[in-house]
Amino acid sequence: MKYLFPLFAALFICCGSDDPAVDDTPQPEQPDVNPPAVTVSDCVRGADVSWYTEMAADGKKFYTVDGRESDCMTLMQEIGMEAVRLRVWVQPENKGCHFSDCADVVRKAVAAKEAGLRVMIDFHYSDWWADPSRQETPAAWTDLDEAALLDSVGRHTTGVLTALRAAGVTPEWIQVGNETRNGMLHPTGQLWNNSGDIAGGWQRFVALYNAGYEAAKEVFPTAKVMPHLNHAYENNLWWFDKFKALGGKFDMIALSHYPQVDDNTKTWAEVNRLAVQQVNTLHLRYGVPVVISEIGVKAYDPATGAQVLADFLDGLHNLNAAYGNGPRDIDPSICAGIFYWEPEVYANWKPACYNDFGWGAYDMGAFTDSGRPNAALLELVK
Repeated sequence: MKYLFPLFAALFICCGSDDPAVDDTPQPEQPDVNPPAVTVSDCVRGADVSWYTEMAADGKKFYTVDGRESDCMTLMQEIGMEAVRLRVWVQPENKGCHFSDCADVVRKAVAAKEAGLRVMIDFHYSDWWADPSRQETPAAWTDLDEAALLDSVGRHTTGVLTALRAAGVTPEWIQVGNETRNGMLHPTGQLWNNSGDIAGGWQRFVALYNAGYEAAKEVFPTAKVMPHLNHAYENNLWWFDKFKALGGKFDMIALSHYPQVDDNTKTWAEVNRLAVQQVNTLHLRYGVPVVISEIGVKAYDPATGAQVLADFLDGLHNLNAAYGNGPRDIDPSICAGIFYWEPEVYANWKPACYNDFGWGAYDMGAFTDSGRPNAALLELVK
């Protein structure tokens, strides 16, 4: 009950304005609560468990390896996870979803803190999924000009983070945009289309991203704020070179890595090897750590999935084999964290909106059909 009052305060901040961009009335200066550690002994192991509240609402339960029922956040901590990643949508009810809005994210972040987990916040700047195939502007923002859109990005970011601060949670990492290889908030922040680069697209995208970056730093100055791209194995130097040249600001780099599906012309071992090389290359070029903010392996074969993850972890360790004492120690100045994407999914569960759009169930959950962590997930935290 000790967090009940901060949680009510945070929910009021999330829900107290009719403006979907969130009220930006100046808040009194407050000291950071629960500040992140200054030094980290190893690359953080974490998980994006954004679906867990919807799963719980559907009656799904979570169990330890030995079959004891546990809440999802506590279970993550018990198996060795150190952090969680939580996505934020603007008004997901516009897409038939009632989770991952500000209020839901605050509840999950408070639960993470109570379980002793650190927090990454992942802003999509959309009412639902933002990824290379879609970067839809929120419905309430679609008629805004560029200046108003910049303002909305800033106010939405400020509103969500202020709500987290009011609930006593200090995110250690903040992701501005999700898999933004082709920009975000299309069409304003789109980088290219079938005809090639869009005139002014890069400049508009960087301005939108920086609006989120600056807002995040205003609320949590010590947080590590970063852009996020898919396909960790690809040569992404060209993207970050252009992004930085146009004034893009970042403290880290976030990448997605799905070694069994990212490139069907290569084996997972080849994709892993290339991803490890790119992590090191990006770190050396820009002088910042890389975070694998999404990773996943096929649920139908957890034994092979464990091999895939072990191979990737060993590759990262070998970038600096002199670091630490254990075979899995990874230099956090090179790779600061690895987050499994939605491991808690099991038994072909899918969110209600997937039925509306005719989508199948996510096939890279890392729990058994009886709701227990499988061998692949346990490999990540060895």
